[in-house]
Amino acid sequence: MPFDALRVLSLESRRAAEIEKLIRNQGGEPFVAPSMREVPLEQNNQAFSFTERLLAGDFDMVILLTAVGTRFLNQIIETRWPAGTLADALRKVTVVVRGPKPAAVMREWNVPVTIAVPEPNTWHEVLTATEGRPEQRIAVQEYGRRSQELIDGLTSRGASVTPVPVYQWDLPEDREPLRAAVRKLASGEFDVVLFTTSVQAVHMLQVAAELGLEGAARSALARAAIASIGPTTSETLAELGIPADFEPSHPKMGFLVNEAAREAAAILARKAYNR
Repeated sequence: MPFDALRVLSLESRRAAEIEKLIRNQGGEPFVAPSMREVPLEQNNQAFSFTERLLAGDFDMVILLTAVGTRFLNQIIETRWPAGTLADALRKVTVVVRGPKPAAVMREWNVPVTIAVPEPNTWHEVLTATEGRPEQRIAVQEYGRRSQELIDGLTSRGASVTPVPVYQWDLPEDREPLRAAVRKLASGEFDVVLFTTSVQAVHMLQVAAELGLEGAARSALARAAIASIGPTTSETLAELGIPADFEPSHPKMGFLVNEAAREAAAILARKAYNR
């Protein structure tokens, strides 16, 4: 069953036009407000320090959490070292990739992947996939939000873990669409809210607080159908007090929209009954 004219909020940024079209194709009324932008860290000292140590043989495992972060890291490194330096160094260590996107980067660079972490690609799966490995000097390429659970889990095994932050999320330069989305949300104008990353929720609540609308926004979210792209996002949503009502069968945007369209009416009916 399609959305059937339900009002759907998405906070997608890079693929805003695509998700708007997907929602319309499923019979929804979309409102898409970009909520974030990826920016390299202004100070990349940790990335440069990581590179120096990697070249010196100080690591025996590198965990790559995202393709975007891996490419950013490479760009940072190539401001000081020759092209191909990172790929050459990675060929000498155990490489762990979280999901298909960083795996594709490794194929492009001809870097062997020792461990490919399966879906749903949370820190749980990373810990499970690396359990029993002999490597104890581990670098973790971060992806905006520190995965403290992963770091703690690796450390508890006796590993020496070095986080390597290479980019961070920031609010969009033009925040007015996000402010408009928050105002509409607080007024109860959305039936469904789609989250493709938890940072969207963090920024939405930040703007809501700035507008003095956080309480109203949270109340509206409790009444809406909350759809999360996958477990990693759902975990943080729960920490933020926004429990997800639905996750798709695969953590991809098309599955999220299409399957949420089928489930939304039932979720809304259940929430209305329980109020």
